[in-house]
Amino acid sequence: MLRNIDPILSPSLLHALRAMGHGDEIVIADANFPGTSTGPDCIRADGSTAREVLRAVLSVMPLDTFVTDPALTMKVVGDPDAIPETVEDFQEIIDTTADNPAKIQGLERFAFYERAADAFAIVQTGERRLYGNIILKKGVIG
Repeated sequence: MLRNIDPILSPSLLHALRAMGHGDEIVIADANFPGTSTGPDCIRADGSTAREVLRAVLSVMPLDTFVTDPALTMKVVGDPDAIPETVEDFQEIIDTTADNPAKIQGLERFAFYERAADAFAIVQTGERRLYGNIILKKGVIG
């Protein structure tokens, strides 16, 4: 255990966050997401929700301020203008926890998968609500 570090941040997840550089991306994914087959390292967090992991990650990782879309979620298939409860939760966490809050942008499902394939890592959570996936772009600490 470490002081002032959320215990949800496992050694593997802390290592990934620390190894990431400016502009690298990390995916926080729900239980249905193809985390292992998508490509990057898959860090398991089955006992935590995506909401819990997002809050913990943002407690130590800055969001990128050099882009307009440092937080991306998957658009609802068949209803791209819909905002799922999970995305509303993500936005609330970003607004209250992130060092540089930003409005979440959406990507079409397959565009989201392609972007996730290029991420530094994927954190597969136990989130059972649909559309509990978010990509975060790491910023800098000045």
